[in-house]
Amino acid sequence: MHNRFCGAFLAALMLGGLPAAVMARSTPDSVALAIRSEAGGKLKSVYAARGFWPLWVKDGAISPAADRLIAYLESADLDGLEPRNYDVRDVRGAVDRARDGSPEALARAELALSEAFARYVRDVRRAPNAKIRYLDEELVPQKLSEADALRGASLATDIDSYMMQMGWMDPAYAGLRGALADRRARWNRLPPVDISDGPMLKAGAKGERVRLLRDRLGLAPGDRFDKALAAAVTDFQAAHGLKPDGVAGAGTIAALNRSPTFYDRVLALNLDRARVLPGPDVRHITVNTAAQQLVYYDHGTEEGRMKVVVGKPSEQTPLLAGMVRYAILNPYWNVPPDLVQHKAASGVFSGATLQKAGFEALSDWSARPQLLDPEAIDWKAVASGAEQLRVRQLPGPSNAMGKVKFMFPNDLGIYLHDTPERALFDKNPRYFSSGCVRLEDAQRLGEWLFGKPLVAESDAPEQNVALPRPVPVYLTYLTAQAGDNGRVMYLDDAYGRDGFDARQVASR
Repeated sequence: MHNRFCGAFLAALMLGGLPAAVMARSTPDSVALAIRSEAGGKLKSVYAARGFWPLWVKDGAISPAADRLIAYLESADLDGLEPRNYDVRDVRGAVDRARDGSPEALARAELALSEAFARYVRDVRRAPNAKIRYLDEELVPQKLSEADALRGASLATDIDSYMMQMGWMDPAYAGLRGALADRRARWNRLPPVDISDGPMLKAGAKGERVRLLRDRLGLAPGDRFDKALAAAVTDFQAAHGLKPDGVAGAGTIAALNRSPTFYDRVLALNLDRARVLPGPDVRHITVNTAAQQLVYYDHGTEEGRMKVVVGKPSEQTPLLAGMVRYAILNPYWNVPPDLVQHKAASGVFSGATLQKAGFEALSDWSARPQLLDPEAIDWKAVASGAEQLRVRQLPGPSNAMGKVKFMFPNDLGIYLHDTPERALFDKNPRYFSSGCVRLEDAQRLGEWLFGKPLVAESDAPEQNVALPRPVPVYLTYLTAQAGDNGRVMYLDDAYGRDGFDARQVASR
């Protein structure tokens, strides 16, 4: 029996007529050989570098990562792109034809997926419209080549996870994109019903406003606030950054009355800001001033986060991207000239009090200024603004810079620094600085940056410690962000940068 089967198999092989069930089986080597035969153009070098080993084929079949990619292509409008530009129908057809498992069909599907992926990632990572200032030429976004886009995916340890997490973008982008998709699928299709102002609506309430609320949330007609309505209100609140208590107060009613285009615009605007940020595989720091939060990434993952204090609305922390190049231990604090004038006018700074308060007056803003005798200064002229005076605070427990500041050189005098005002981190929001970023845990950030604790060698002021490998820092402004549960938190536009009043109830 066995010999007869082997004889039939060899005969079929010699005649080129293998049964379909046998033809369907493929090996990684056979797929790689087929890719080598089919590959060409811009992506061939990427495949050659990986021995033509497939990226989208696993265990002789197309991996789930392919379905994830096709879903991204079909919803490319979420990225501000046109889905039709990525030949989605052709890609899906190639994947469907590869279901038989033949090496040739798998190779064609593999290459179709890679070509579509490379074009899509190149376009998603296009130069953003966000108004951010780049302090270093190396951080200015460059047009990504299709080969580089595919090369990034080929280096991923798990292509399925890479696709699911949108690993070529910052996690903030992936979260916001998912939130926009969820909004359009779940909330934008609900009836556009306006709910009139009135008292808080909660379980047990009834009447015309309850009927409008039910209509707005797509529930069965009625005028009673029942369990179903409470659940729908809670779900809406959770998806819109509101306290999910199932009670329709003024804030919830205002959110329900806003046009869907309002939220779409907020999310699209923040997606473009998030497009500036690198993927998590790039070692970098992100400061979101709208959330007053700092996050740092390395090796493809978030490695830590902390609260920060940022600029007051009148002295905003700017949008910047720079390279942290060194730290200063035991720093001076150079008091801003307008603050020097104010303190002189209020009598805090004077000849008798300046030195006692731990400050010193200097002749100019050069690197080697002369110390001035406080008693010889015309404080009335300083108070009136007729004369400008440089004043700095000496290192010590009360120094506004704390024990360390991290420098990414710029002409705006913006940096990350420690602070002795610990109570500010218990407040929310934390808009208290003159533009710089105060850190909740400067020592922890320093240890992450330098790989060891930062300790001053002496009490000497201004001890510079160079960072062996500079680290990018991005000061951004995301007024919407997705949490780990996929729900979005809409933050106050305290700086007024969104271009419209987030509190306005948009008309339909």
